[in-house]
Amino acid sequence: MPVTQEPLAAPGTYEELIQLIHDRHEKMSRSYQKIAVFLTQNPNDVAVLSLGAIADRCTIHASNLVRFAQALGFTGFKELQQLFRARLTTAAPGFDARIRALESELGGREDQSDHGFLRDLVVRDISSLQDLLTETSADRISHAVALMEKADTIYLVGQLRSVPVVELLRYVLTMLGKRTVLLDPGGGLATHMAGLVRPTDLLFAVSFRFYATEVVNIVDRAAANGVPIVAISDSTLSPLAKSAEVLFAVPEHEYTFSRSLAAPMCLAQALAVALAARLQNDPERPRIPIVTTA
Repeated sequence: MPVTQEPLAAPGTYEELIQLIHDRHEKMSRSYQKIAVFLTQNPNDVAVLSLGAIADRCTIHASNLVRFAQALGFTGFKELQQLFRARLTTAAPGFDARIRALESELGGREDQSDHGFLRDLVVRDISSLQDLLTETSADRISHAVALMEKADTIYLVGQLRSVPVVELLRYVLTMLGKRTVLLDPGGGLATHMAGLVRPTDLLFAVSFRFYATEVVNIVDRAAANGVPIVAISDSTLSPLAKSAEVLFAVPEHEYTFSRSLAAPMCLAQALAVALAARLQNDPERPRIPIVTTA
């Protein structure tokens, strides 16, 4: 008699769902991986958007979302979506108001003037910053700052859109008197310089979709050499995630023209200020020295 396989039990919480997606991600088809990335990067959007709107954002057919949900044990996509709604209810006070705000925000630009672009970007950045505050735990911040304080040298790597974040960190950390090296891709030496990073140092990596190949390779090499890594990326499914001792996943809202760096820049500043407070033994008024001219 053939053995009947028990159907997969659907996850009961948002956290269980995300863990299951992580466990299965590498073996998923390309279309399912695209869905998985969108779900993990845009949990608030998933809670409020329709099935068709989510499919459009993923650039796939809606039936793929239904099959994706069923493959994870749900009867359909709406059942999966309920976990995202439950998360939004508990994560953000004033659920009804948050739902209305998100639906309005995602509904398209009403103001078609040039100034409307500014309003659109500011509204989305406010939402990103709110999510950053909600999703970033105090323990993760403390762990990252402790690694930064302990490190003999902090090596920074980021390319493409990530460059402003690591440039800001290089400036602030240098002004704090922390030995800092930027793995600049100029001259093609970044990978060779990364070979000098020791386990007593720290690699601080920043990368977002589409991930710079050299940054991913440097992170993998550093991890293999036992170097602690703090990373800022856009998803817990990022190629940096498996190597990072501390990962800050900062989901990016979809933009027509570009993606904002408001949230990752704010996070980088917060880490620098927290480090300054430790180095200066002044948790109330840490200061970042500035360069002045006579």
